Amino acid sequence: MAPPTELPARPERGGAPGSRAMGRLVAVGLLGIALALLGERLVALRYRLKASGEVESVDLPNCHLIKGIEAGSEDIDILPNGLAFFSVGLKFPGLHSFAPDKPGGILMMDLKEEKPRARELRISRGFDLASFNPHGISTFIDNDDTVYLFVVNHPEFKNTVEIFKFEEAENSLLHLKTIKHELLPSVNDITAVGPAHFYATNDHYFSDPFLKYLETYLNLHWANVVYYGPNEVKAVAEGFDSANGINISPDNKYIYVADILAHEIHVLEKHPNMNLTQLKVLELDTLVDNLSIDPSSGDIWVGCHPNGQKLFVYDPNNPPSSEVLRIQNILSEKPTVTTVYANNGSVLQGSSVASVYDGKLLIGTLYHRALYCEL
Repeated sequence: MAPPTELPARPERGGAPGSRAMGRLVAVGLLGIALALLGERLVALRYRLKASGEVESVDLPNCHLIKGIEAGSEDIDILPNGLAFFSVGLKFPGLHSFAPDKPGGILMMDLKEEKPRARELRISRGFDLASFNPHGISTFIDNDDTVYLFVVNHPEFKNTVEIFKFEEAENSLLHLKTIKHELLPSVNDITAVGPAHFYATNDHYFSDPFLKYLETYLNLHWANVVYYGPNEVKAVAEGFDSANGINISPDNKYIYVADILAHEIHVLEKHPNMNLTQLKVLELDTLVDNLSIDPSSGDIWVGCHPNGQKLFVYDPNNPPSSEVLRIQNILSEKPTVTTVYANNGSVLQGSSVASVYDGKLLIGTLYHRALYCEL
């Protein structure tokens, strides 16, 4: 048997007083740095949200609220024949809703009628209407005049793109396809460039609500634009704070992207391989949401939020305001930016889109009403 091994003496706990003091000093220093960083991020977030933003009213004389739209019309797209599609009833965790238990839907309005009114489109059997939660929308007209409607959908707060065929004679939508993809984790808006082809914005890199919040708070600039085709899916533009509205120029040469928290509109050139190259950035003093294009002039109409904090922290006594911008000659050195409409929330709360057709203006909101105006 081997002799027992002598155990070494156990050192006294705590170490020297000087080392303890140094450790505490380092801990306090690291805590101070962390608090300073958090404070700086909070100040930056308030700026990105325009938390102190106010708006001066700019009224239009011939406007009325659209009957039947009570809980948001986040996006609007208008066909060349004057048929306007409305995406209604969007819901998100933490976002206010005036109809939290009612599924979303797609409404249509014929702007060629003397007194246009919104009608809900019937959707074909087999599509899950109970979880329908539409966000951004876009239309595409094929060579045979078939009209496709692309809808960003968040069933149970997930992310899909739905493709429908519009059947005008029946005032209905035939569901064709549901698209899910790992490169589409947080889809916001979409612009269709083919019968099954589109560009889409991801407003966040993550899909988890907490990680989204952390991503926004830390200002990571991980949002992007993705091109989707049946044979190829790829990220084509990156580095956005929160990529939001997206649209295409009438000549199909340029893609426009709204970076809502950076208060910017990016102009990107579209290449034959569907890649994008940034040409310029237009800086604005408001949170830019969806982008609509006037096909006759190429002007960009923008639904904006002068104060994003009011939008996300809803107070009925101090509601979010609305603002509509018209941008002319965006490719020039000095584009013309005009405030066409602005309201403090007394009429319209949280404008997210503005679309024009033949002297008529439609203004939609994130979760409130919608406005019809004759310009």
